Amino acid sequence: MYKIIGADQKEYGPVPPEQVRQWIAEGLASFPEFADVLDAVAPAPAFDPAHEPQIGLSYEVLSRDYHLNIGLCIGNAWALLKENFGMIFGGVTIFMLVHLGISALAQIPIIGVLLGLGSIVIGGPLTGGLYLFLLNNIRHQRADIGDVFSGFGSSFGQLVLGYLIPVLLIGASMLPGAGIIAYPIFLMAHRNAVTAPLLLCASVGLLIAIIPLVYLSVSWIFTLPLIIDRQTDFWTAMAASRKMVTKHWAAVFALLVVCGLINVVGFGLCFVGFFVSLPITLSALMYAYESIFSTPAPTSA
Repeated sequence: MYKIIGADQKEYGPVPPEQVRQWIAEGLASFPEFADVLDAVAPAPAFDPAHEPQIGLSYEVLSRDYHLNIGLCIGNAWALLKENFGMIFGGVTIFMLVHLGISALAQIPIIGVLLGLGSIVIGGPLTGGLYLFLLNNIRHQRADIGDVFSGFGSSFGQLVLGYLIPVLLIGASMLPGAGIIAYPIFLMAHRNAVTAPLLLCASVGLLIAIIPLVYLSVSWIFTLPLIIDRQTDFWTAMAASRKMVTKHWAAVFALLVVCGLINVVGFGLCFVGFFVSLPITLSALMYAYESIFSTPAPTSA
């Protein structure tokens, strides 16, 4: 990746080398004295060939290590939003408005129940489509706001399962802790008295319930982008996400904490800031996805 200092003394980038070559070609094209040189050079691709769509996950990708730079993910996400504000803001806003619309209509009796069930079905495809929309922009590939709904295509069923199955498994993993919490609470309510041993028991149960919730939620965070980007089935995506995240689980967790704090600040700014913070945090997550699951560049002999 390269950064360019423009004639206005402002810094632009980071951009891939192919984009730099394209800028050079476009900038020199207006000078006739360089026409013969430019004609002899094949035009550069509009985006990095290494970022072309790839189907499946190779052993090379799953076996490699990676370094997750949280600051770089957030910085690149901010730069992406500034450079493509209308596109990124528009796509994430549509995503948010659909969810807000369903939440508002869910308050209507009878219809609300149906919409609540419907939201479970469309949650995965809609989120997966948003991830692909952001990835296309990150990769400088052709993208439009309609990509937000691309999850309702061939990957629909797998995205539904990739959204629902982790939720069910995480809920099941929390049941032992929930049981430990319920018993002392029941006794304290029955006796109408709070005792230190029962309160300690409830606290232990809470901890037992939270640990699998946090661990598995972080481990499976890349399930949906893997399904729609690599066209894998939900189980393969869950396994791949957990395998790669586990290598540096703490770093991925830290990224999610930082993103959560950014969204809290955005939400606190009269909620309007959330429509700016959310594109940044979701894009940062996709930059992390690229760092973790991108195919390593071939090394020269």
